[in-house]
Amino acid sequence: MAPTLPEGSSIGIALIGVTLVGLYTFGTIFYRLFLHPLRSFPGPILWRISILPRIYYTLRGELPFKTAELFKQYGSTVRISPSELLYNDPQAWKDIYGHRSSGDPELPKHPEFYRTMPEVPHSVIDAGREEHQLLRRQLSHGFSDKSMREQEPIIGSYVNLLIQRIYENSKNGAAALDMRQWYNWTTFDVIGDLGFGSSFGSLQGSAYHPWVRMITHSIKETTGFQVLIRLGFKPLVDLARRLGLMSQNDQHMDLVRNKLQERIKLGVERPDLIEGLLRKKDEWHLNLDQLAANSSLLIVAGSETTATLLSGATFLLTTHPDKLAKVTQEVRSSFKSDDEITLTSVGNLHYMLAVLNESLRRYPPATGDLPRIVPKGGTTILGKHVAEGTAVQVLQWPINHDDRWWNDPMTFAPERWMKDPKYEGDRLEAMQPFSFGPRNCLGRNLAYAEMRLILAKIIFNFDMTLSGECENWLKNQKAYVVWDKPPLNVYMTPVATKSG
Repeated sequence: MAPTLPEGSSIGIALIGVTLVGLYTFGTIFYRLFLHPLRSFPGPILWRISILPRIYYTLRGELPFKTAELFKQYGSTVRISPSELLYNDPQAWKDIYGHRSSGDPELPKHPEFYRTMPEVPHSVIDAGREEHQLLRRQLSHGFSDKSMREQEPIIGSYVNLLIQRIYENSKNGAAALDMRQWYNWTTFDVIGDLGFGSSFGSLQGSAYHPWVRMITHSIKETTGFQVLIRLGFKPLVDLARRLGLMSQNDQHMDLVRNKLQERIKLGVERPDLIEGLLRKKDEWHLNLDQLAANSSLLIVAGSETTATLLSGATFLLTTHPDKLAKVTQEVRSSFKSDDEITLTSVGNLHYMLAVLNESLRRYPPATGDLPRIVPKGGTTILGKHVAEGTAVQVLQWPINHDDRWWNDPMTFAPERWMKDPKYEGDRLEAMQPFSFGPRNCLGRNLAYAEMRLILAKIIFNFDMTLSGECENWLKNQKAYVVWDKPPLNVYMTPVATKSG
């Protein structure tokens, strides 16, 4: 018969355990509040002592909105977890993401955020300094002005197909179309062709390619694993990966590799986004997985974000008839026929550019984290020393809606981008939708050109009226890495058949 401890001994051991846990908890709280290197930075007490409040609002898709409230209470710098600072000042873009005067050109990206799957090769988004420079130099060929001119027939063919399909499905304006879907299908087909040499047939079939939904699911899956890592469960994430539980990410990468192999088999130079990398793959000994990692980034960044911004611009215009009338007049007075609307000619639409900029401010497609890590020795941000190992970043939605930088920040006013005296005090540099510094988005010019072309063609050909059930489309949307967008139903009345 196994020996048993006296009842009193069991109670004593339990009390010791509870006491030790209590002392550890008290000690941790005391340290984080009074001894931690970030103790002088403001923030709610619970956020300073635990990461759980931050995780809670992240999982609810409300972190950008909650932190905007915190900035009103605490100022431009808020400690949103024991070892993380969030900034809300135009200068912070330069201090965190720009070149450093100390000689170190940039703060490195936070490895726990950008490297949830260490076995996946580095891409241009998470590569070290030297590798990033090499990858960026080659990828930049696909985003040059010369390449964009050569890409125009490719992009234009899908935009023309979009217009054709809207004509076919709108029933002369009698049927509302979910423009969220149509924009997504268009940008996905465009980036598929520019990235892999063939579209996904979404516009032709008026349906989502399975890959589109898989990308959305893989983003949410990655967000979940990032939360686990932040909670200290990285070994659990590693185990889940080894057991094949990251299925959406795995399937997504399998599809990328298959499409990439099809592109390589074409064996011809074409003005697409990865041609520069393919030219160097033998010289740099780039294997299929390394090429796939960069191709995956291009697919996700080049489709979802552009479609999101076009959706946001459509909603904001249709709920502000005076702005819609103004941009409509600009487009229809600038062109006599649809054929005149090209990637080059839309560059003369100045009010439309203001509309897109204001849409980027009010509804930034990138809602997620962009953290950097403070290197050894610490750094200075907004004139104050920050200890090494601290995660630092700027979130786009809060800084885009701060009344210190913007007059009437919740108002949709393209005029603020056209030197309107009412908005002369606006800090336009506070908005950085494509990030800032040496790692800003390569696709900025292509994105602007593509968005202008699509929106100009739509406005030239159709009158848009928002369906009544979508009047609150922007309200209560959840912000994860991307927006969780509901349907955006719009009546598209062909201009040529508008009754009269």
